[in-house]
Amino acid sequence: MFYKDDRLAIFIDGANLYASAKALGFDIDYKLLRQEFDRRGKLMRAYYYTALMEGEDYSPIRPLVDWLHYNGYCVVTKPAKEYTDALGRRKVKGNMDIELTIDAMQLAPRLDHAVLFSGDGDFRPLIEALQRQGVRVSVVSTIRSQPPMIADDLRRQADNFIELDALRDIVGRPPREPQASDNG
Repeated sequence: MFYKDDRLAIFIDGANLYASAKALGFDIDYKLLRQEFDRRGKLMRAYYYTALMEGEDYSPIRPLVDWLHYNGYCVVTKPAKEYTDALGRRKVKGNMDIELTIDAMQLAPRLDHAVLFSGDGDFRPLIEALQRQGVRVSVVSTIRSQPPMIADDLRRQADNFIELDALRDIVGRPPREPQASDNG
């Protein structure tokens, strides 16, 4: 439920949205995504949160982060932490939940509607807190993937659930194929 005069902001959990779109077999076109929510209300801010690996010469997410930064998104990053788990596997951790939560709570007094692109159940208390301040909250994720990418209690807490797959024709593009070598 969107109203043209709503002051709205979008909060994108980058890793979660990427995984959800990939599970559905498409990529997000962030220019189209911003245009779509600009059309649905008065878009005050569009935030994108992601962790970046430090010390790598090339990060596959760097071009996206740079593009978002130059195209009207407030990009929030922090260094990802690398560790070895109990089974000796190399793991990367880069949770952005606190940063997203703080930004949403600070902006809440100036919003009518917040749109959260994440299925992470850890955000349920944030939705509840925003609602107590009179902010309507829509959550964008998917129940059409196997397994579903959204926590059930997050979906139930939201004022509105938007199925990501339903946005495919509006904000999606086919996934990029890996570059084939020219040695053929």
